[in-house]
Amino acid sequence: MTAAQDGVRQSPDPTTAGALRLAVHVDRPAQLVHSFARDPENLPRWSSGVGDAVEHEDGEWWVRTPAGRARFRFTGDEPGVLDHEVLTPAGESVRVPLRVVPDGEGCEVVFTLLRPPGAGQEEFARDAAAVRADLARLKRVAEALPG
Repeated sequence: MTAAQDGVRQSPDPTTAGALRLAVHVDRPAQLVHSFARDPENLPRWSSGVGDAVEHEDGEWWVRTPAGRARFRFTGDEPGVLDHEVLTPAGESVRVPLRVVPDGEGCEVVFTLLRPPGAGQEEFARDAAAVRADLARLKRVAEALPG
């Protein structure tokens, strides 16, 4: 993985990859980071694609995205697994692999960005930049948490 100024590392080369792994080290215990990031109400604090609103309605979580209202749900309950699915306003299902891996007293947060079918290099690079910013924001917010 290559390191960047914001502390987020990536592998492999985003210009040719079908998937890109982006990771950041967080100087907080994995369980704390997992619990914080797993709470849908915290999404607006670290995920730019969510906007500023999260609603719980009829047992479902909804987020306001730049494209409109989308359904959001975590797809696993295992420790460290934050995989989730977003059902976009257009009706597309987007699966997002996201993990929190213990690393000493801290943890690694690893996001696997999958290239959408038909996405060109520029679109994939924009998506990667957004994920990098979200991971850097998650690092800042999580490292400021008490406990």
